[in-house]
Amino acid sequence: MLKPTIFRPFTFLVSPHRHLHTSPINPLAASPPTNTIQFAYPQLDSPNFAKPVNETHLLRVCTILYQQQYSSDQKIHNNLCKTTFDLTHEFFLQVCNKFQYSWRPVYKFYEFTKTQPHFNHTPITFHKLIDVIGKSRNIELFWEVFQEIGRCKLVTPKTYVVGVKTMASVRELKKCVGVFHVMNGFGYGYSVDVLNKVVESLCRSKLVEEAEHVVLKLKDWIKPNGVTYRWLIYGFCDVGDVIEASKIWNLMVDEGFEPDIASVEAMMETLFKNNKYVEALKVFQSVRVNRMSELGVSTYRLVINWLCKKGKLGESYLVFEEMQKRGIKADNHTLASITFGLISRGRVMEAYRVVEGIEKLDTSVYHGMIKGLLRLKRAREATEVFREMIKRGCEPIMHTYVMLLQGHLGKRGRKGLDPLVNFDTIFVGGLVKAGKTLEANKYAERLLYRKVEVPRFDYNKFLHYYSNEEGVVMFEVMSKKLREVGQFDLADIFARYGEKMATRDRRRIRTTESRLL
Repeated sequence: MLKPTIFRPFTFLVSPHRHLHTSPINPLAASPPTNTIQFAYPQLDSPNFAKPVNETHLLRVCTILYQQQYSSDQKIHNNLCKTTFDLTHEFFLQVCNKFQYSWRPVYKFYEFTKTQPHFNHTPITFHKLIDVIGKSRNIELFWEVFQEIGRCKLVTPKTYVVGVKTMASVRELKKCVGVFHVMNGFGYGYSVDVLNKVVESLCRSKLVEEAEHVVLKLKDWIKPNGVTYRWLIYGFCDVGDVIEASKIWNLMVDEGFEPDIASVEAMMETLFKNNKYVEALKVFQSVRVNRMSELGVSTYRLVINWLCKKGKLGESYLVFEEMQKRGIKADNHTLASITFGLISRGRVMEAYRVVEGIEKLDTSVYHGMIKGLLRLKRAREATEVFREMIKRGCEPIMHTYVMLLQGHLGKRGRKGLDPLVNFDTIFVGGLVKAGKTLEANKYAERLLYRKVEVPRFDYNKFLHYYSNEEGVVMFEVMSKKLREVGQFDLADIFARYGEKMATRDRRRIRTTESRLL
């Protein structure tokens, strides 16, 4: 078992002056009901959902709702009654999709559906309705409809998620907690599983402070478990707040829960990203001492990757050897990190020997080689790796092209040898041709005055501007001009991009070909 004291190195990160300010708990329906109501899960295979929607009828109804959204309910109901359409659940969802950020037409249609005796709402239609109302920031109406779901006994865990997430996005912290109290009043009780789903959703949306507030305020009614704390650690690590993540970590240990390996890896990665290598390695060492059997390839890969990025090849080799002694086979991502580390330190032949020992090369290994060679300013050799990558049937991705362009032309663009075919004529001229004159402005000034500071050139956006049929022709012409002036490496890069990546259809064909191989 892991001793809590082992993980106390985190306590130095916690400042006693940093506290999360929260509002008092709303004691509405504080005591749980004796008979808890089960959640209403919708029947997804219902024929009402599967029936296709008539697009003409949908357009006609949406036109009425849009044009008469400020009219009286009676007028809208009369016009809708005169219109021919088949009111189904799928039809209601399609109407909501037409007005994703406008609550009024959707709510007017919802009011109309309540007058139709043959139509009954389901959890799915209610969730879509409150999603639209929440996105349009009509919080009062959202709260009213949300409570109506509880009265109709159509609550599911998704209802809690949508409700709390909407309130958290507008910082209505008291109502975030009130969601659980209100639903308890309708007979659904307090559930740690539902709380964990809500916390997971909030943390994935980077609303971790709101998630922590909900957990702490509901502690008297719902006791958090290890899963709850794990998601909070993940959430704070995701936003880069290592101090708050450390607080949750220590709280988790104090309450007797053992952080799982996923939490350990999240904390280590955040410490690495914040340049706290010593603290990250302390965590790794504590896990090695107490929970060696739980360490797998993912943890070793994480440590080796960051050690190689830092240039600490000796330490990375020790970790790699320990990994091999324990019989854990290194995956390609781990070997790619070692390859990059060796090449970036000038030990190219050693790196090539590592690559020769890999059974099946993939994109990650080639990227490690290309990145390392570009760090040594050996762009021509990196392009040879690019050609070998294609020859072996491993198709380059967008990141491959961006890396190579940065290596050949620089992150801010370098003046080439030829006065007519260079960075300025291709990329700055290309921005102007694509209508991005504001972005091209600084580079044009540099072309005139030469000492103007320019931002980092976004090759990714440039390639996106010409991801069309016009771009296919442009890349073909560009590669021919580059060959004429002797820049064969750049010519091959542009030719391959135009052939396989310039349009969505070409990328789809490329994916199909790689699968067949």
